[in-house]
Amino acid sequence: MSRVAVVTGGVGGIGTEICRYLAKGGYKVAATCIASEVDKLDGWKAQWKTEGLDVQVFQLEITDFDDCVKVTAEIEEKMGPISCLVNNAGITKDGTMKKMTKDMWDAVVNVNLTGAFNMTKQVFAKMNDQKFGRIINISSLNGRKGQFGQANYSAAKAGMHGMTMALAQEGARKGVTVNTVSPGYINTSMMQAIPEDILKSIIAQIPVGRLGEPKEIAQLVAFIASDSAAFMTGANVDMNGGQFIH
Repeated sequence: MSRVAVVTGGVGGIGTEICRYLAKGGYKVAATCIASEVDKLDGWKAQWKTEGLDVQVFQLEITDFDDCVKVTAEIEEKMGPISCLVNNAGITKDGTMKKMTKDMWDAVVNVNLTGAFNMTKQVFAKMNDQKFGRIINISSLNGRKGQFGQANYSAAKAGMHGMTMALAQEGARKGVTVNTVSPGYINTSMMQAIPEDILKSIIAQIPVGRLGEPKEIAQLVAFIASDSAAFMTGANVDMNGGQFIH
């Protein structure tokens, strides 16, 4: 029986590619989306049929613990036990500390960090019981080095790796690995919407001279989710074109 992977925020640019490469690697994939994305998914769903890949979508409010309980149960009922969780859902609400409101702080921390806890809580013990599991937290370059005007986002993304390191120790002897991937600036629709002059200034800071591609992040995630990565746990893998080296 094929293993099941859940990708939160699975219908965005990076999330879609993660779904694709996990499915190519043999996983049955459940992607989660928020309510505002549901009406835009006809084409997204159709592409999986065209490619012959097993990807399904489930609406989820990741900041609502009870909804995470309910939707996880739905996924397990329809697709089987969950063997891989990719905590990819994330938002930004940028502002300097002077201008940042508590609502801006809470929104970003609740989605990016508490949301990762909410979903991990549903699957971690079961992965330990089945003696196999892969949890992959999608952090960020800015969780590694910090970023002006992103105290909320940088804190949440750094916190994801703190959770990674703790859970890696809890799951190691049970065959459950927990790792973090920290992308730099990736060529998604959000980046493409940035004014050209600002985008050029961003690319100028990247030693390889270009944005990353979503499929590059996805291929790394698919490797970490595979049996080949069984000895890798507690790691934070940077993929940022050399923008942050330490």
